Amino acid sequence: MDVGKYATEEKKMMHPGLVETREQSLLGAIEMHEKWDGKADGRIKVWFGARTPPGVSDDLLKEMSEASRSKNIPITMHCAEVRADREFYASVGHTPMTYCQSVGLLGEKTVLVHMVHLDDNDIQLLHETGTHVAHCPTSNSKLASGFARVPELLDAKVNVGLGTDGAPCNNSNDLLQEMKLAAIIHKATHYDPTVVPAESVMEMATINGAKALGLEKDIGSLEIGKKADFVAIDLRQLHLTPSFDPISTIVYTATGRDVELVVVDGKILVKDGNLRTMDEQEIMLKAGKHAKEIIERAGLKQTIKGRWPVL
Repeated sequence: MDVGKYATEEKKMMHPGLVETREQSLLGAIEMHEKWDGKADGRIKVWFGARTPPGVSDDLLKEMSEASRSKNIPITMHCAEVRADREFYASVGHTPMTYCQSVGLLGEKTVLVHMVHLDDNDIQLLHETGTHVAHCPTSNSKLASGFARVPELLDAKVNVGLGTDGAPCNNSNDLLQEMKLAAIIHKATHYDPTVVPAESVMEMATINGAKALGLEKDIGSLEIGKKADFVAIDLRQLHLTPSFDPISTIVYTATGRDVELVVVDGKILVKDGNLRTMDEQEIMLKAGKHAKEIIERAGLKQTIKGRWPVL
């Protein structure tokens, strides 16, 4: 982010401390890619992460896109999230995807996040270029960004994965809860209970996400030759009973708290619902301590609190 603007909203300029030079951002990312990409048995992947235009200059986006192609470094960028984003693209004579195309962003190694305010031609460009989309329904709802055109994207054979965006605009980062919202919100906007069925949402959360990351040969589905990456959910629970279709039950009813087992590359990380690699109680104590310190340093102690008194 070398500019720090937020779409057309001048009052939402980024904090100066977040704005970086070309050397800090682009060259720093390339250095981190050379140092860390592929480490931790292949689990660490270093990507370019550009700020939403016009937070980044056209020249830096073009240079980043060229470096992405020449050095095989994927790109992720939030795009067309709010109406103001759309207004910015229009102010420079573009729709969201024609702008992205003009700076070289579209392609099979790019994942664009949110993608709420799209035209039909934008969706066609995504299909033609093989660009991936990360759908974040909870964030889009909580921040009142709007409703992504997921049924139309899926109909156009655009690869749509599922994301949570981040803790400030999602709270739980629970992908299972994200699945439920992704499955129901578009039924309401399209007045059609058959759009975005549970099976499509399950694919968005698994194999589609793996495709977006370029990892579909290794993860995303249970197949011989792929890594043993999976979770197990015990459906023999009161709130998950009866279950005539496990996919429907998981998408519409289960949450992250129902996950009994997590296996990553054959290693058990969660068993019986308990994290085995870290002390959860210690993590919660440290998180509470550091969060309080951050709020106090930022001078927000009187701002970040509930409206009602807590006894």
